[in-house]
Amino acid sequence: MSYDVTLILGDGIGPEVINATKLILDSCPIKFNWDIVEAGESSIKKYGTPLPQNVIDSINRNKIALKGPVTTPIGTGFKSVNVTLRQTFDLYANIRPVKTIAGVPSKYDNVNLIIVRENSEDLYKGIEHMVGDDAAESIKIITRKASERIVDFAFNLAVKEKRKKVTSVHKANIMKCTDGLFLNCSRKVAQNYPEIVYEEMIVDAMSMKLVMSPEKYDVLVMPNLYGDILSDLAAGLVGGLGMVPGANIGNDIAIFEPVHGSAPDIAGQNKANPTAAILSSVMMLRYLGELDIADSIENALNLVLKQEEYKTFDMGGNTGTIEFAKAVIKELK
Repeated sequence: MSYDVTLILGDGIGPEVINATKLILDSCPIKFNWDIVEAGESSIKKYGTPLPQNVIDSINRNKIALKGPVTTPIGTGFKSVNVTLRQTFDLYANIRPVKTIAGVPSKYDNVNLIIVRENSEDLYKGIEHMVGDDAAESIKIITRKASERIVDFAFNLAVKEKRKKVTSVHKANIMKCTDGLFLNCSRKVAQNYPEIVYEEMIVDAMSMKLVMSPEKYDVLVMPNLYGDILSDLAAGLVGGLGMVPGANIGNDIAIFEPVHGSAPDIAGQNKANPTAAILSSVMMLRYLGELDIADSIENALNLVLKQEEYKTFDMGGNTGTIEFAKAVIKELK
C-alpha cells in the first residue's frame, strides 16, 4: 500500500522533528510518496508569502498532509498560516488527544482525554476594526451549522474511541446568543447518542476542573477560542506541548501537526523532542486506516520514553532529535 502525502517542514525546529518522523514512517512496511513543500516565515523571501499556492495545490491533490510548526511574522500583515489552511480547506475539527505517557515528567498519571475544537469560526474569523482611535471591536461568529457539525463529530469520535462521556464547554451564562446557540446545538445533537453521557461546563469552571481532576473527562467539545486555550492548558497536565499531537480534519482533507511552536532558539541544534510530531503521524496512520502500524509506532515510542538513556534535552537528557527517532525505529524492529 502506498500513500501520497504533502510534507510541510515548517520553520525553526519544524524540519528537524518532521524529518525525524519521516525517518520512522519510511521504516514501516507501507510506502509514502512525499510531496515536500515550503510554508511559513522561511517562504516569505522566496515566494513573497508564508503560504505559497503550490502548498495549497499539493494538499488539494493529496488530501492529506503532515506539517511542522510554522512562524507567522507579527505585525507584517500576513495572516496566520494555520488559520488560513483551516479556512481554505474547511478543516472544521481540531483534534488534540491529551494522554499521560509513562516516563514523561508530569504531576498526573491518569489523564486520557480528547479536546475537540471547532475550527472555522468564532473570533478566529478575524472580523475586527477600530472604532475611532480609542476602541477596537471584534465580532464573534457562531452558527448553527458549524456548531452541530463539530458536536456531532465529537460524539462520533466518542463512539469510535469507546469513550463514555462528552462535555460541551461554553460561556452561555454571559454570551447568551453566541454560546447560547452553541449550547442549544450541543443539547440537540446529544439526543442522537443516548449511549454517551452528556454534560455541560462553563469554560472557567472547566479550567479549574481540568487542573483538579482531569481523569474525570473523556471528550471535550467547544468553540474555537476556548479550544485554543484549554488544549494548551491540558497539554501542561501531561508534560507540555512537546508531548501533544494534533489534527485538523475536514470532510475529505486532513492535516496532522504537532501542537508546539517553531522554537527558533533551539533550531538546527538537534535538540528538539520529536514526540508530538511522531504522535501526529500516529494520528495520520489511524486516519488512513493503518491501525496496526499506528499502534506499533506508539508502543515503540512509549518504550523509548521510559528509558533514561533516550531522554531529550527538554526532559533533562542529551539525546538528539535524530537519535531519538532511531531509537524508536530500533524498538519497532
